[in-house]
Amino acid sequence: MSWIREGELNLIEKLSANILKAGPMPKHVAFIMDGNRRYARKRQVERQEGHTQGFDKLAETLRWCLNLSIHEVTVYAFSIENFKRSKDEVDGLMELAKQKFIRLLEEQDNLEKHGVCIRVLGDLTLLPLDLQQHIARAVVATRTHNKCFLNVCFAYTSRHEIANAVGEMAWGVEQGLIKSSDVSEALLSRCLYSSNSPNPDLLIRTSGEVRLSDFLLWQTSHSCLVFQSVLWPEYSFWNLCDAILQYQLNHRPLQKARDQHREGQALQQHEADRACLADLLQHHGNGKPLDAQRRREALLNYTASREERVQDFLGALQALVRSGTDVGRLGLS
Repeated sequence: MSWIREGELNLIEKLSANILKAGPMPKHVAFIMDGNRRYARKRQVERQEGHTQGFDKLAETLRWCLNLSIHEVTVYAFSIENFKRSKDEVDGLMELAKQKFIRLLEEQDNLEKHGVCIRVLGDLTLLPLDLQQHIARAVVATRTHNKCFLNVCFAYTSRHEIANAVGEMAWGVEQGLIKSSDVSEALLSRCLYSSNSPNPDLLIRTSGEVRLSDFLLWQTSHSCLVFQSVLWPEYSFWNLCDAILQYQLNHRPLQKARDQHREGQALQQHEADRACLADLLQHHGNGKPLDAQRRREALLNYTASREERVQDFLGALQALVRSGTDVGRLGLS
């Protein structure tokens, strides 16, 4: 099965899509694709068949998203906690993933036609080496595509991601790339695996479970959360429409919360910069107070220097990633 199914919506689906698109539409949707094993038990088939059906449903769902002008999708494909499952099931999932990434490399023309960029987010060092290699090839092969984005969270948990980001910032301070005062909520966001993506507007979990299972905890603080009882392999276009409708009904308070958070974050950073500047002037000034104009100029210069440090630090992180160094596992003295 291809990663993205070809085909258009039928007439009724097109009419429904056009009605939905008259309202505010989510640009980024995240899925917790839950229910594959229960689907297998329900159909009295092997667990592996349930997982295969789940991947096929992802391909179909991506087609619906493209038709609904949703250009970024993030999916929870494999949690670090899933390694605790039986060896047979984990090995089967690793083999299925390998087959699908091999298939992705075979259908690059289709992905290029749709402009799909594949990103894989997680601690890939936990995966078998051959799977790591197939993932790396797939990511490199699609990295220049920019029409739509599929983020596959594999060997992932949010707490692991946040801990890794904290480790990276600690490394930056230790290396003298940033100051401890540069560490902030905004900088942590820029150190997450998902730093290249906007936060999801809508998160959908299937199967009737009403928890996030350690998925995108940081990124979904102002997202619309929709829990649906349908098992993932049975997910339909109408289930997706229902979730989008719930997003639209809650769009205004969600947007207000996002705007307030963004303004609060900017104010917090401004106040932190002012405090740091005051400390610098106290320790390194000549004892003469600055007038208002010179203080504003000094604050602008401090803010510019902080952002320059942050950019250099993030550039150093990217260089380490390209070299294959795992910053999160570096020993910090």
